Amino acid sequence: MIERPIPKRASLLAALRYRDFRLLWFGLLVSNLGTWMQFTAMGYFVTQIAGSAHQAALDLGILGAARAVPVLLLSPIAGVVADTLPRRATLVVANLTMSFAALALAVLATLGRLEMPGLVVIAIFNAAAQSFDSPSRQSWVPLLVDRAYVANAIGLNSVAFNAPAVIGPAIAGLLIVWVGVAGSFYVNAVATLAVVLAVAVMRPSPPSAARGESLGASIRLGVVFLARHPILRWIVLVFISTALLVRPYSQLIPAFAVNVLHADARGLGWAVASAGIGGFGGALLIAYFAQRERRSMLWIGAGVMMSCGVLALGFVPSLAWSLPVLFLIGVGTLAFLGSSNVLIQTLAPDEVRGRAVSVYTMIAIGVVPLGALLDGTIASRIGLHATYLLAGSICTAVLLAVWLLRPIIRTV
Repeated sequence: MIERPIPKRASLLAALRYRDFRLLWFGLLVSNLGTWMQFTAMGYFVTQIAGSAHQAALDLGILGAARAVPVLLLSPIAGVVADTLPRRATLVVANLTMSFAALALAVLATLGRLEMPGLVVIAIFNAAAQSFDSPSRQSWVPLLVDRAYVANAIGLNSVAFNAPAVIGPAIAGLLIVWVGVAGSFYVNAVATLAVVLAVAVMRPSPPSAARGESLGASIRLGVVFLARHPILRWIVLVFISTALLVRPYSQLIPAFAVNVLHADARGLGWAVASAGIGGFGGALLIAYFAQRERRSMLWIGAGVMMSCGVLALGFVPSLAWSLPVLFLIGVGTLAFLGSSNVLIQTLAPDEVRGRAVSVYTMIAIGVVPLGALLDGTIASRIGLHATYLLAGSICTAVLLAVWLLRPIIRTV
C-alpha cells in the first residue's frame, strides 16, 4: 500500500473511497443490524424465563461465560490463522457458521423448545465462529486502505457495528411484541450472510506472514510482542480490567431494565438503543479524531467516561433516568474500544498484526462475557445497583493510575 501523508482535514468517510473496504463495510452494516436484534431478543428471553432480578443477572452471566470459553481457547489459534491463511475463506466459513447458529435459535424458539441449555450450546457455537471472524476481518482492514487512513477505517468499522445499534434494539422490541423472539433470530440468520456476499466479490489478499513456524511458536511470538511492548502492554492490561468489570454492563442491561427498572420489551429496546446511539457517536469520534496526534488522550478520556458512566448507573432510579447515562456510557465505551484497537493496530507491524488483534478479540469477546459472569454473580448477592457502583469505581481508579504512573502512554 502506498504511503501518503495524513491530510490535515481528512474526511470522516475518507476510507470509504476504497472499493474493497466499502464492500466489507456495507456487509458489516447489514450483518450487525441482525446481531443487535438478536442480542436484544436473547437478553429479553433470558430475563423472562428467569423469574427474578437476581436469577436473571446470574443466567445472563452464565450465558456470557458460555460465549467466553471458546473465544479464550480459540483466539490465539485464530490470530495465527488471520496472519497465515487466506482471510476471505476464513470469513466465509465463520459467517456461515454464525448464520446457522442464528437459524437454530429461530427454529427452536418457533417450536417452543428454546431453553437455557440450548441457548448456552448455541452461544458456544456462535462464539467459536466469532473468535475466527474478528482477527481475520480486523487485520484485513489496514490492507484495504492507504496507511494514512488506517485509523479512519478502524473508526468506520466501529460505526458499522454501532449504527445498527441505534435501530436494531428498537426493531427487536417491536418484533418481540408482534411475533415473539424468533423474529429477530430469523432476521439475523439472513443478515449475517451480507458479509459472505461482500467478501465473495472482494479481491483476495495474501497472508501477512509465512507458515514456516509451528502453531505454538506463532502464538508465542504474538504474546511476547505485546508483553514486551512499552506501551501496548499497559493498554492491554487496562483493557482486561475494563473487560472484567465495566464493559459487562451491556450484557446485564436486560436484567437491569426489566427486573430492576421494571421496563417492558419496548423499554428494554430503548435502553439498549440509548447505549447504541452513544456507541455510534463514539465510533464517529474514533473515525475522525483517531487520525490526529495524541490518540492516547482520546483513549484515557473515553475510558474514564465509560467507567464513571457505569458508576453512575448505580444511582439511577428509573428507566427514564438511565437513558442519558447509557448514552454517555455508549460514547465512552466505543471510543475506548476504538482507540485501543487503533493503538494496537498502528503500533503492531504487519507480520504480527493478526495475532495482536486476536488478543484484542480474546479480551473484547472472551473476557467480557467472563466479566458478565463475575458481575452477574456479584449482583446476585448485592444487587445490580451496588455492582455497577463497585465496578465503575475500581476501573476509574485503574485508568487514572496507569495514566499518571506510566507517562510513556501519553506520548502516542
